[in-house]
Amino acid sequence: MIYLQCFQMPTRDDEENYFGDPYNFKVKRTCYTTKYPFHLFRYRELPAFYFSDITIFCGNNGSGKSSILNVIAEKLALERNAPFNRSDFFEDYVKLCDYQLDRAVPKESKIITSDGVFEKVLDIRRINDGIDSRRSALIDEYIEENSPSAAPNRLQGLDDYDRWKRVNDMRNKNRSQSRFLKENLMRNIQERSNGESALAYFVDSIQENALYLLDEPENSLSPQNQLQLKYFIEDSVRNFGCQFVISTHSPFLLSLKGARIYNIDETPPAEREWTELECVKVYHDFFVEQSHKFNRKSSSRR
Repeated sequence: MIYLQCFQMPTRDDEENYFGDPYNFKVKRTCYTTKYPFHLFRYRELPAFYFSDITIFCGNNGSGKSSILNVIAEKLALERNAPFNRSDFFEDYVKLCDYQLDRAVPKESKIITSDGVFEKVLDIRRINDGIDSRRSALIDEYIEENSPSAAPNRLQGLDDYDRWKRVNDMRNKNRSQSRFLKENLMRNIQERSNGESALAYFVDSIQENALYLLDEPENSLSPQNQLQLKYFIEDSVRNFGCQFVISTHSPFLLSLKGARIYNIDETPPAEREWTELECVKVYHDFFVEQSHKFNRKSSSRR
């Protein structure tokens, strides 16, 4: 499903006109240390980017691929769960951008960044720290209430009655410590690794019929989970009417079926097959050089 059809970043002429405007007093102030994202692509001759069901921006660190996603998300007013690097010039830059839609962008559309994923994983950790603390308190409570002196001999008030009833209920049910914990403690959210939690976050966040911008989603994911995310994205496009715009270095995600890939390292950025990209060739050459080690291990198992 195509929602976003085309996006045009400011050209070199657009930037020069912005800074050359005699009525633009902001550019004359000396208090700013950065005018980001102005100048980032000034000499890169960015083309109009055309989008398919899956469009990928690939480039080295510092190439600006994440900035492109942030600019698109801001222009389309997409939901986001984490703050991002911006300056007082960011809105001015976004105003100079232009885009075309094939159909209206659904309100459920969003940008999912690695910072957002990390924040979610940290939230899970913080929740689990609280669960662990509660677990320790419950164990102490279990031990105390199973001691011979736990139930009061004489009931002198409602507090004594509640305590007596709780202790006797526990003894009558003959509950083990593990059963006591299960009945009084919510299940630990993270019975899985950070990577598994990150993958689950993507699966939970991506719904039907929407546009999703994913900024380096491979962060925190093992190769196996990167493959799982690849299959999930392909399935979301094929069966659930989703469109994806992704920035990534991952060869697994670069191999997404039918993806249109822009190599941001080139000037101007150009469409390439994933097997033509330098980052993929690095992986290929490394494993070719080490192939004899794999063959030797395979032979030794026979």
